[in-house]
Amino acid sequence: LLLMLSARPSACRVGGGSPAAGAPTGASSRGRSFCACAVSVDDGAPSSSAAGSVYDDVAAPYLSVRIRCRKEDAELLSESLLCFGACSVTVDDITDAANLDEISITTIYAHGENVGSSISNAASSAGLDYSPAYETTVGKQCDWVTLVQETYESTKVIDDLWIIPKWKTPPDPQATNIIINPGLAFGTGEHPTTKLCLLFLKEVIKGGEHVMDYGTGTGVLGIAALKMGAALSTGIDIDPQAVRSARENMLLNGMDSDRMLVHLVPTGAEPSCFSSSIDKSEEEKPGSNLELKSSKGTHDIVAANILLNPLLELVEDIVGFAKTGGTVAVSGILCEQVPKIEKAYSRYLDNLSVSEMDGWACLQGTRRA
Repeated sequence: LLLMLSARPSACRVGGGSPAAGAPTGASSRGRSFCACAVSVDDGAPSSSAAGSVYDDVAAPYLSVRIRCRKEDAELLSESLLCFGACSVTVDDITDAANLDEISITTIYAHGENVGSSISNAASSAGLDYSPAYETTVGKQCDWVTLVQETYESTKVIDDLWIIPKWKTPPDPQATNIIINPGLAFGTGEHPTTKLCLLFLKEVIKGGEHVMDYGTGTGVLGIAALKMGAALSTGIDIDPQAVRSARENMLLNGMDSDRMLVHLVPTGAEPSCFSSSIDKSEEEKPGSNLELKSSKGTHDIVAANILLNPLLELVEDIVGFAKTGGTVAVSGILCEQVPKIEKAYSRYLDNLSVSEMDGWACLQGTRRA
């Protein structure tokens, strides 16, 4: 399992890659920014305006960190590491460790990253009751732009829906093609939770809807919603890098800023499970946040692809963006975590249903009066 994602579900973001509004948060991304790391994968050197970039030049040394954890914790911890600074995560083949209680996760960090803090925060966010052991080595310099670009391919979600890295040619020009710079935040279309959310949008969008992308990451869900026929998409995140990523990807897809709104929520609204290292200079003006608050209870569709803990902590805020009868979908959770989510969201949603893919799940329902 190799995940090359440069941003936290989010957020993350899981993903995705990030957090959100009124109380949110990169991934990663995964999208999922209610979390985010930051490696620019532009065709040239990173722009000086990309605040938060972990590299001063394209070729840079890196840290290779090998982490030991319980086998059953490997997948969730690997997702959480991407939300707290890891640029990539490789998990040992679990089938090769069938008779072992522990498994290794190899991660890549930018040189100078606080690895101990990242692992501690990731373990806490993943709900681990122990601190994983780890060892660090310094890797040689390499061309990060080329390395990251080589890890991304166009992703087919379904026959007529593709996620295309901006340096690739769409395999099917007639399909709905979402063009992204995937190195900036969680939400590349490769992760099962992003695919589940895209399939959810494909199912529920009929035309003219207002959509909330809670923890926008790369903005892939908001962009997809508009291409599927929604009238308005609003994305929120606490990570400035995710907001920049979503706005860049909006332009790559020719989206009008009047139809796709992206807000950086105040750091004061950030839940305790997320890092507080936010660039305050990037925060939005009070008027923008008032506009966001006034949109509570007005959205036809709300999608939140983040992580288990923020989904539980922010349930009222997430559901609160939907109007009565609106549809809410939450993802970024493992199948075995569904009962916790069902218990929390059944207080606010009717007609609950769950879709699953490769061990991950997406729960949806309609907001009751």
